[in-house]
Amino acid sequence: MNEDVNLGGRGGGRGPQKLDPADRAQLALSPVDPRRILALFAPHRLALAIVVAIIVASSAIALAQPFLVKAVIDDALPHQNVRLLLLAVGGMLAVTVTTALLGVAQTWISTRVGQEVMHRLRTDVFAHLQKQSLGFFTRTRGGEVQSRIIQDIGGMQSVVTSTATSIASNLTTAVGTAIAMAALSWRLSLLSLIVMPPAIWLTRRVALLRKEITAQLQRRLADMHVQVDEGLSVSGVLLTKTLGAGAQATERFTSTSTELVDLELRSQLAGRWRMATMAIIFAIIPALLYLAAGFPATSGGMTIGTLVAFTALQAGLFRPVMGLLNVGVQWVSSMALFSRIFGYLDLVTDVPAPIAPVAVDHHRMRGDVRLDGVSFAYEAGGTPVLHEITLSVPAGSSLALVGDTGSGKSTLASLVARLRDPSAGTVTIDGIDLRTMGEQDLAAIVGVVSQETYLVHDTIRANLLLAKPAAAEAELWQALAAAQVADLVAGLPQGLDTMVGSRGHRFSGGEKQRLAVARTILRNPKVLVLDEATSALDTKTERALQDALDRLAAGRTTITIAHRLSTIRDADQIAVLHHGRVAEIGTHDQLLARGGRYADLLRASEHPAYARAA
Repeated sequence: MNEDVNLGGRGGGRGPQKLDPADRAQLALSPVDPRRILALFAPHRLALAIVVAIIVASSAIALAQPFLVKAVIDDALPHQNVRLLLLAVGGMLAVTVTTALLGVAQTWISTRVGQEVMHRLRTDVFAHLQKQSLGFFTRTRGGEVQSRIIQDIGGMQSVVTSTATSIASNLTTAVGTAIAMAALSWRLSLLSLIVMPPAIWLTRRVALLRKEITAQLQRRLADMHVQVDEGLSVSGVLLTKTLGAGAQATERFTSTSTELVDLELRSQLAGRWRMATMAIIFAIIPALLYLAAGFPATSGGMTIGTLVAFTALQAGLFRPVMGLLNVGVQWVSSMALFSRIFGYLDLVTDVPAPIAPVAVDHHRMRGDVRLDGVSFAYEAGGTPVLHEITLSVPAGSSLALVGDTGSGKSTLASLVARLRDPSAGTVTIDGIDLRTMGEQDLAAIVGVVSQETYLVHDTIRANLLLAKPAAAEAELWQALAAAQVADLVAGLPQGLDTMVGSRGHRFSGGEKQRLAVARTILRNPKVLVLDEATSALDTKTERALQDALDRLAAGRTTITIAHRLSTIRDADQIAVLHHGRVAEIGTHDQLLARGGRYADLLRASEHPAYARAA
């Protein structure tokens, strides 16, 4: 699912809008069944009915205002009718207060419904994506998941709080206003029908012109942001200085800035033209109404109050008509958002949860791992990266996986943690197929320490408790001590409550790794997967971390992916992978005596010059 995510604004009917081609393309690619959307709002039927009733009532009540004005001008003031004047003025205040209160109630109810639907969608999408395999996240463009959960679902609130309410409000107001105008003066109503269409058309054309210029302006601003980010970051400055490309970067920036000047001028002028057009329209229409009212042939004995009331109604007709013209754009935009979200909800996970997971007693598990005829391809029907691998790792023993880059070591290890499922064959622990185990059961049995340590932006305590939420403080310190990092944490001013920073940047690579080891110790897994956990560290740090890993591995079934072969000499078994197959297997001494691929790898790791010559 790598479709582009539209992050553009979603107007709520306040001005003419242009259909985004990306929205139309999204709906063509993935149509949305309206019944599915209605199902989301089904629990809120009563609330939505109340919103519609409030909108209709508010629009109907607001139409009373011009008639009250007519009564004041035609009857109360000329005849000095104080009682009628007080009633009419009181009615005006009552209309204003009532519509204001109804507006508050409508906003509260519609926003609450929208937020509850958004909450349900957010949590459903988040939970569903948590079930996706590692492969989904490696092939999905960075930031797209966040955009869909935050931007798209946030934009969908407009379906309730903007689009739906806008349709109901504008339609009710437009129809009610038209009926009231006809009741006041059918002659002036005919004149309005002649004048309004060209006025709306002209205003819409000017607005669309400015919208297109604004879109170009936004694209150029985005280009400028990219140029600033790339050209003035540490890495960007280093690149331009080492390549002598500073003059080229400045030239590109100057060109973009020049285009911005031209676009800004055009945008502002288009805006002025729009305002001027609107001013002319709103001046012409009342003038024509007054002109028509002044001729005996067209006035029909019209009173001044009727003219004022009619003019007020006619002026109020323009906004709802423009809002209704935007309904199609708003609807397509909203449906495109639903299409993108439903696209994620409809994803079929590569690693499905078992329908009826087997019952597992963690304390009785021995940790006997077996891979039987395992093959794996990243895509269905694609080229396999693992070919019919059969390996047995008895409980409490250790297996090291070695081989050239791309030989399939990490992929094979990921199958043991069920980050992926094999395309063929089975992976079992104590004879239980991993595909029949519940996620929590498997996570309690298999622990993983990888090269890329991830610490959340929180305290050390919070990071450790991710592994065992109910752990006592004494357990935390025991785990830190076993990982040989307790002294470091104890020496910090805030101890366990020290913030680790984003991705743990406060600590060095070796310190982060040892914190990760402590976190894994807390889970006390029967099976341990070490995926090149020390490869990015210096020799001294690696030695300290290796001691921690050795303590962690004691008494557990351990599968280690080795970057430095010196760290796995004592493994019970060493499997050498080559192009996704097991080329040879044995102990260090056995493989070295054979003089095969393992011996070649060992010589290459100890003598880089030999590797280059080979």
